[in-house]
Amino acid sequence: MATILAILLLFHIFHSCFHHQIASGNPIITGNSREALEIIIGAGGYSPSPPPPPEYQDCPPPPPPACGFESPRLAQVHPIIQAFKENIKHDPYHVTDTWEGNDICNKYKGFLCDTFPNSTDKTVSGVKFNGFNFGGKTLTLDGFLDKLPDIAFFHANSNNFIGTIPQKVANLKYLYELDLSNNKFTGNFPTELLSATQLTILDLRYNQLSGYVPPEIFKLDLDLFFINNNNLVQCLPENLGSTPVLYLTLANNKFTGPIPKSIGQASGTLVEVLLLNNQLTGCLPYEIGLLQKATVFDVGQNQLTGPIPHSFGCLAKMEFLNLAQNMFYGPVPEAVCELPNLVNFTVSYNYFTQVGPVCRELIKKKQLDVRMNCILDLPMQRSAAECAAFFSKPKYCADAWSFNLMPCEKYGRSNSSERKLTAKATPRRSYAALIPH
Repeated sequence: MATILAILLLFHIFHSCFHHQIASGNPIITGNSREALEIIIGAGGYSPSPPPPPEYQDCPPPPPPACGFESPRLAQVHPIIQAFKENIKHDPYHVTDTWEGNDICNKYKGFLCDTFPNSTDKTVSGVKFNGFNFGGKTLTLDGFLDKLPDIAFFHANSNNFIGTIPQKVANLKYLYELDLSNNKFTGNFPTELLSATQLTILDLRYNQLSGYVPPEIFKLDLDLFFINNNNLVQCLPENLGSTPVLYLTLANNKFTGPIPKSIGQASGTLVEVLLLNNQLTGCLPYEIGLLQKATVFDVGQNQLTGPIPHSFGCLAKMEFLNLAQNMFYGPVPEAVCELPNLVNFTVSYNYFTQVGPVCRELIKKKQLDVRMNCILDLPMQRSAAECAAFFSKPKYCADAWSFNLMPCEKYGRSNSSERKLTAKATPRRSYAALIPH
């Protein structure tokens, strides 16, 4: 009975205090106090005091962006670079020694940065691995090149990359220059590049690519297209002239068939074209004479035949013209020898039979090479028997009627001294592509 009275008395005292606190505007049922109240009501036990508030501490500084990287975009590509580094087992110039830490833009040799469009973020915009001679048994570009989302140019000539060109490279929407020359890429021509419509430079020379080049590649809006020194086997596509390129080098492959007439469609763009050392056949089309901007035309070391079309006399800007080591015949047109900018004209190792006075002037100046032809009164010619054997076989060219057409006014000269002569030939970009560098 005494216990019951004690509990009632305690409840009456608490109830009075509770209403007093509410009335005074100081509620007490908050947080841990609510738990203490429940303990008191249920069992009348002890409620521990709340812990003292922690001492004041300065807030830590905010973390640097992207864990120490200059931007989140750089943080994104850092593990990609490091994974690629693991596959490089041959690094004679110790380039990868600089690929340490977070400062990609300033310390990583071979990587270049720029500001991402419409933002302030720095990103890897370019790669220049030219001449680094990287090597490794599993050194491919898969998982590296195609994982650099903001890359604008990738130059990696003269290394030892193997495998095939990454299929997803066409997804790189900012990539406009791709130079993978002088490596060890194999397989068929990378058709996925047909979707890389933003490319302006495509250099795949000096690899081991084989098979078929899709005609659609000549519709890409390229300025430069070099695929020389591979193992490409096919007829030159009929739409060859659809290309807007300035510099076209298909040399040292196994292209066959005639030069398409469509080449004349490139009259306003094509500057240099190298088709030498293939297996081309047939006669030269009249339409070549329409290439009004061409400075270099080289079809040496093929199996071409027929006379030189007179339309070649319209190639006013031509500087280097190489027809050597074919089966051409007939006279060398004087109109070609009169071209105002011609520096080097080679027709050696053919079956030409006649040269006029203007051409003989170029021979004396060593600007025209006519060795090993059938020109009877000049030295270093083929034997009479060899020439007779050649001409004893029937000759045929389609559209022979076009060989005497001149689609322009003749570029003659009243005085031979007026002709532009250059002591040293200007180095040409396409010929430099014939050197593996």
